Amino acid sequence: MQREQPCAEAHDETLGLIEPATDLAKPSAKSAGVGTDPVPAQPAVRRAPPTTWAVRGLFLVALVFLLKEAQPVLAPVLIALVLTFVLATPVRLMRRHGIPEYIGATILVGALLGAMAVMAAMLAGPATQWWERAPVALEQMVDEFDRLRASVPGLAPPAQPRATRNAPAQQRPDPIKEKIASEGVALTGAFLGRAISFALSAAATIILLFCLLASEHWMLSRTVEAIPRRRSRAALLIAVRNAQREIGTFIAALSVINLGVGIVTTAAMMLVGLPNPVLWGTVAGVLNFIPYIGPLIIVAMLSLAALVSFGATLAMLLPPAAFLLIHAIEANLVSPLFVSKRLSMSPVAVFLSVMFWGWLWGIAGAMIAVPLLVGIRSACRYRREMRLLGVYLHHKPHDPPSLASLLVPKRRRATAAASRGPS
Repeated sequence: MQREQPCAEAHDETLGLIEPATDLAKPSAKSAGVGTDPVPAQPAVRRAPPTTWAVRGLFLVALVFLLKEAQPVLAPVLIALVLTFVLATPVRLMRRHGIPEYIGATILVGALLGAMAVMAAMLAGPATQWWERAPVALEQMVDEFDRLRASVPGLAPPAQPRATRNAPAQQRPDPIKEKIASEGVALTGAFLGRAISFALSAAATIILLFCLLASEHWMLSRTVEAIPRRRSRAALLIAVRNAQREIGTFIAALSVINLGVGIVTTAAMMLVGLPNPVLWGTVAGVLNFIPYIGPLIIVAMLSLAALVSFGATLAMLLPPAAFLLIHAIEANLVSPLFVSKRLSMSPVAVFLSVMFWGWLWGIAGAMIAVPLLVGIRSACRYRREMRLLGVYLHHKPHDPPSLASLLVPKRRRATAAASRGPS
């Protein structure tokens, strides 16, 4: 038995379970004498390779700029993934009733394209009218702006010299007007370029969405099959299904709310007399998917449209004021009723997510910011190292415990709670 001990220790050393030959050179308890206490061998701790925070920070910065530069490729992929999480449940239900996945995907994608075509046909006429009125509307806005800035010191347009018999009058350049005109031309070119890019991205998103819906069950089953541990398989499957359920429920509730916002906004614009109320109701319903920033954009657009339609009068305040009233009712009364407490998000996390993804990918990024946040929070429940992040993402309506109570040991807190009894 004593001869086999060095072999066993050498075998453990190769596995990294004990320290190398320095421990083998130490005398044992028998050879050291009777009064010597044996020192137990401590197993070596396997540590990850040293990675500094500076390297991690540089990697994070590089990843952010990679996401920004790869927007034409990554934006359709991420939007298609979010829509797949929403529409995967109907495809799965149809598959259980004997309808193949590719047929279910065809039905859903066809319905989505049909709804988009109907909406585009409804908005084509009003949008064309506003596009034709754009040059005249821009001149009216400049004239109204001249009237407003004439009363502000430092912003008044330069005085023009009068013409005489010997010298005709020479118009002095107005730097503000020249800036507005140049920005208008640049805005028109940017709009046309964005329209072409949007059409290509929309086509790529639709094609990828169909492929993901048609093969969602196959990809998920193959992913779960590649995981060796049964418990990890169950955790992944539960996390994916939970994320699909929460994202789908959240977007469905938000769609119902924004549909109501669009209908009520259309009726309000009809009452105040703003032209093309259906167009503004649709714009309000779509942009209201973007928290915080979307309503601000809607108010700015309604203010410009009212300025063009009614001039610099008190009537121009009615359209933005009406929408602000609608938004206040929706945000404080309707949304808390439709969105459950389980799906409520932290306002700070939502605002930061909208700012980040809006800076990265514009309107498309701002629209998918909150669904992505819902998916991340769902994943935080199944990762122990991410639970603290999940606490910050979730919004709890009740008051947090006091800091003094958090410093009390857990046993004393449990004893105090048990002594108080049920409240």
